[in-house]
Amino acid sequence: MSVLKPFRGWRPPRELAHRVGAPPYDVVGTEEARAHAKGKELSFFHVSRPEIDLPAGTDEHSAEVYQKGLENLRAFVSRGVLRQDPQPAFYAYRQKMGAHTQLGLVACASVDEYDRGLIKKHELTRADKEDDRTHHIETLGGNDEPVFLTYRADRGIDGLMARAIQCELDYDFVAEDGVVHTFWVIPAELAARLAEAFTRIPCLYVADGHHRSAAASRAQKALRARGAGAGEHDWFLAVVFPHDQMQILDYNRVVKDLAGASPDGFLSAIGEKFSVEPAAEPRPRRPHQFGMYLGGQWYLLTARPGSFPKSPIGALDVSILQDNLLEPILKIGEPRTDKRIGFVGGIRGTDELVRLVDSGQYQVAFSLYPTSLEQLMSVADAGLIMPPKSTWFEPKLRSGLVLHLFD
Repeated sequence: MSVLKPFRGWRPPRELAHRVGAPPYDVVGTEEARAHAKGKELSFFHVSRPEIDLPAGTDEHSAEVYQKGLENLRAFVSRGVLRQDPQPAFYAYRQKMGAHTQLGLVACASVDEYDRGLIKKHELTRADKEDDRTHHIETLGGNDEPVFLTYRADRGIDGLMARAIQCELDYDFVAEDGVVHTFWVIPAELAARLAEAFTRIPCLYVADGHHRSAAASRAQKALRARGAGAGEHDWFLAVVFPHDQMQILDYNRVVKDLAGASPDGFLSAIGEKFSVEPAAEPRPRRPHQFGMYLGGQWYLLTARPGSFPKSPIGALDVSILQDNLLEPILKIGEPRTDKRIGFVGGIRGTDELVRLVDSGQYQVAFSLYPTSLEQLMSVADAGLIMPPKSTWFEPKLRSGLVLHLFD
């Protein structure tokens, strides 16, 4: 059973949505956010990345940064940049990226269901990032960015969502990256039918936003410890998409050195677990294949039969590469913390891998076949954790189109 709740969203008026909307806080660094928001006083980065309004070098996790975010949020509200809807509602949010389209339901998801494992995770979180998002939520008094959830597609819900987008649209704009964002307020009668339909969905899955969902849980516990009763803090902002509309891109690796081996010695070593052949194309054609860029040449690596377990984790391409090459040959034992390895989202393309190696910053690059949604859900169903940097979802949700505040 999946419980989703309508809420009174805080949103920009229609004519300002394209100016307020911004990429998620965690896909840019401080300087990227500062550059993106330059000359854009309504950019949501002023709330989600408020250090951009403080002197360069300010610690982005300092108390003054969180307070600046609250100050900017209050300014948006006082100026009418964000206005609260008069009635609780669900919202439909469609994104178009090239030929790909996905349609999600914007709703509040239950913190208690998250804590009980009915909203399933597949990644570990870092304490420092949880701390940051918890402080952010508590200071703002709500969720300013949604968690990206998914579920096994259901034809009945598909039909209801198709009806939702027949209503008058509220936002429709093209972002600077070419992604089209369209948004509807769903009428109450249809929202009630959607809420009832989701009670037949056995569980939801966190696709992206593990730190935001963990922080929502921590913020709820902190408020309860301070005497708060039931309230909006028992819910967190989410956009919920059917799994068959989701798009996962490859999440590629670059490594700074060959752990002391020569290129010829390195190629010889990887031949034990992989067949190695020169490649005309940089991308693998199927699972268990890998592109490798070394010394100005692309190679195709194919995992040899029997070189990896058939378990939900062991059969992941990220696991095969880590267990059979990165750790034993390149000595990358802990990719979460090892400074010799870098990760490049597939949205940047394989040309970025070539650039990083040819520049001398890295010595070897690996392109991977994308993880599938079925693999993600199988791992989560088994109560397991995927290796770091296993999935890169595109398109990204736009921040600032709707907020869930507790008061």
